[in-house]
Parts: sequence; structure tokens; C-alpha cells
Amino acid sequence: MTSRERVTKAVNFQTPDRVPLDLGGMKASGIAATAYARLKKKLGLRTPTRVIDPRFMIAHVEPEVMERFGLDVMPLDWSTVFHLARPDSEWMPRRLFDGTPVLLPPHTGIAEDAEGNWILLRPDGSPTRYRMPKGGFYFDDCSFNDPGGIDPAKFRPARDVPDELLTAFGAHARRLHDETDYALLGWGFGVCFLGMSLITERSDNVTQGRPNEWLMMLMTEKETCHEMMGRSVEASIECLKRVHQAVGDRPVAWGVAADDSGTQRGEFIRPELWAEMIKPHYRRLCDWIHAHTAWKTYFHCCGSIYHLIPHLIEAGIDILNPVQTSAANMTPERLKREFGGRIVLWGGGCDTQSVLNRATPQEVRRHVRERLAVFAPGGGYVFTQVHNIQANVPPENIIAMLDTARKYGTSDRLKP
Repeated sequence: MTSRERVTKAVNFQTPDRVPLDLGGMKASGIAATAYARLKKKLGLRTPTRVIDPRFMIAHVEPEVMERFGLDVMPLDWSTVFHLARPDSEWMPRRLFDGTPVLLPPHTGIAEDAEGNWILLRPDGSPTRYRMPKGGFYFDDCSFNDPGGIDPAKFRPARDVPDELLTAFGAHARRLHDETDYALLGWGFGVCFLGMSLITERSDNVTQGRPNEWLMMLMTEKETCHEMMGRSVEASIECLKRVHQAVGDRPVAWGVAADDSGTQRGEFIRPELWAEMIKPHYRRLCDWIHAHTAWKTYFHCCGSIYHLIPHLIEAGIDILNPVQTSAANMTPERLKREFGGRIVLWGGGCDTQSVLNRATPQEVRRHVRERLAVFAPGGGYVFTQVHNIQANVPPENIIAMLDTARKYGTSDRLKP
């Protein structure tokens, strides 16, 4: 069974020959550049480490690594594909604070302040809102809840896509589809209605960097919020129409949103309010995708969102990531029992908060087998860890996780 066939079966709640594996299929199923460089050294690879997004310092997972671990998902991400097409000579060499050598995307600029903290720059050299403290591993968005209000008139989400970029994007999608058997996961031109995730472009973010004020507006200025979210969906649909013309049904799924709605302990928005204000707009976007494409709809949302999942299903979300099993109400058994067969669980395969970074390889292997035994039966599951592998994770644990998932993800071995 090819990777594409394997993932297609899984997302249609059929049982593939083994559980599909994802590492780096999107920006929240990836691996920190430092951890990736150590992993490659352990595997005997000496290639330069490319960083696909400097904000997160997430590495591009190379074909050699994908083949070594039997990975099944290839990203088709509008925000990274054009950088990856450029030769290494155009990328920007940099050493991270821990000494790891990396290549940053072309034209990436970083300044240092008097205390040695890094400031991410725009192409014109002006500072962005992103800061990395000295000794840190990734950039923080320091603009949340800056002074000032939300101006609905300033919300102008992009409604068009340049022809020359669409042509290149479509050619890349055809090349990946025709020359590999990986399942393609599309990303770009989605929506963001709560504004806490950084995997979305700011122009698509209705909160304008002020999520606290937006949450109050959802209760006090409902008509305005509906109008802004309606504009966002209209713009997304207009862009996705053109994207679909370029890439067709080659992607098995498309990311409609990265819209974090949960904390470690619970939802930070009342499920009733989410259903009233936000759900109708997701439903409209998902309905268009289901009516005009063969894509599955892919939704990234961190935290404890147990009470939102029924609404996500009703809104037309097909796939949920990262399945943060360490958060309240999100135990694997409960999620599989109550939502298995209704929404694809893409993640939850290894706890990155307390296991992957702290346990021994033997404990990681046992943990992964336990997760597979819960999530895998009956299909509807794609294995990846909970969110990104952090910089401090030892390569032995990464190898233990992925090798175990591949070895024991078959139906005859799904036992703890």
C-alpha cells in the first residue's frame, strides 16, 4: 500500500495496512531545528538544516529522513513552498543560541538588541513583533493586546492570488503527486477567528492581534463580528477557488484553520458562544470545500477542547490536530470512544509535554504502543506526536517513537 493510499484509507475511517505516520506534514506536526540536527547526526546525515519558518525554528524534514522512518505525509504549504524551491546558496546561514547551524529562508533578517535578544526583521529591515530572548529556541509574538482597538474597516483579508505564484504552486503540487506516492497536506488561505495561533497569516486574523478585545466583541458587538468573519470566509473561498484550479484534488486534505481555542484546563471560550458566533462561519467554509473539492477539511486547535469537538464535527471539520491528550478532558480513551468514526484524530501519538522529552526510549516505546492500541483500531487515525518536537528532545527518543509507531501500527500488533 502506498503512503497516499494509506492516508486516504485512514481519513475515510477504513483500516490501512498500518497506521500512517506524519512528521512535518504541517507546521504543528514538525520538529525543532536543534532536535532535527541532532537526529540527523545520529542517523549519519550531514546535510544542512533548513528552517521552514523562523518564528518557530521548525526544520524542513528531508526525503532521506522521511524514507528512513516510513513517513507518509508531505506538506503542500503556500507559505513555505517557494522558499524550498530556492538553492541553499540563497538561504541565510545562522547559528542558533545553542550553536546549531541552520539555514534560514532567503531574505530573513535578524537583529540583536543591547541584551542579546533577537528581533525578527521584515524584508525592508524594519522590526516585526517577534522577539526571541537570549538563549531561547523560538520567537514570541509580543504584540498580543497592544494598545488600541479593533477597527473592522482595517480588516481586509486577501481575496486574490497572483497568477505566476499559482502556476508555480500548481506545478509543484503536480510534481509531488506524480513523482512521489506521499499524501499531500495542503495549507494556506484559511481563516482564524480567535487569533491565538501563530500558524496563520495576520491578514486572515480578524482579531488584529487583540484577542482579548475580540472575545469581548463576540458578546457585545455580535453583528460586527459576524460581518467580519463573513468577509474572512468569502475571501478564503475566493482564494481557494483559484488554488483548487491549480492543484486540483491532489491534496488529501486542506488546512482550513489554525485557531487555538483551549488552555491546559479547558476551553477559553464558552462552547455555547463558539457555536453561536463562530460555528456558522466554519460550516460555510467547510460546506464550500466539500461541495467543490475532494479535500478533507483539516483543523488545528491546541488545548482542552473536548466540549467544542461536537460543534467542529457539525461544522464539517473532518480532521482534528494535534489531539492534546495531556489537557483536561482529552484522554485518548474518551476521545476515541466518543468521537471515533466521526472525526479523524491526527496526533496524540506521543505526549510531548511529559514523555517524549523526559522518558527513556523504552518508556517512549511503551507509551506509543499504548496510544496506538487506543487510537488505531477502525481507522480514522494518523500518527504524529502532540504538536512539534521541542529542541530538548534526545534523538534516541525520536527514533524510538517513530520506529515503534511504524512497527506496531499494524492491526495484528495493536496491543499495549
